[in-house]
Amino acid sequence: MASLALRRIPREVAIVQRFARAQSNALAVRWWATVAMSSSAPIRVLVAKPGLDGHDRGAKIIARALSDAGMEVIYTGLRRTPDQIVKAALEEDVEFIGLSILSGAHSVLVPRILERMKAAGMDDVPLLLGGIIPDDEVAELKSLGVAEVFTPGTSLSRIVDYIRENRPRRTL
Repeated sequence: MASLALRRIPREVAIVQRFARAQSNALAVRWWATVAMSSSAPIRVLVAKPGLDGHDRGAKIIARALSDAGMEVIYTGLRRTPDQIVKAALEEDVEFIGLSILSGAHSVLVPRILERMKAAGMDDVPLLLGGIIPDDEVAELKSLGVAEVFTPGTSLSRIVDYIRENRPRRTL
């Protein structure tokens, strides 16, 4: 599950290494932390299709809209397990995880994913949920730890705005 961002890292590492040769290592680390964690860096979002749901058109539309809005999107593909989703999110160092669930399995899959996120120390990564979610289950999902639920008919601009407005502050 490589992303385009992985190709950019070697160039940035080379810049840090050159800077480190000219300055102390501590200054290089501070400089890298400032650049890498600045709000000007693209927001990184993982879009996943957990469970046996095989309908991915909506997830691909969301991924494209987020990408068009300047975000780096990692799409995991269909039929991912909670472990695969959390592992990919850790490896890609994402700022948001977005799940697309149309099968009705959200009541089983979302708690499992949240448990694995917590075990992996990803409490600071908001979990977003989209798909066919009954209105009477939204409050329960949010009480479990889902940051936001987007149901059919939600505009793409609302999703993009939500992510931009709720970007977590990151520190090294």
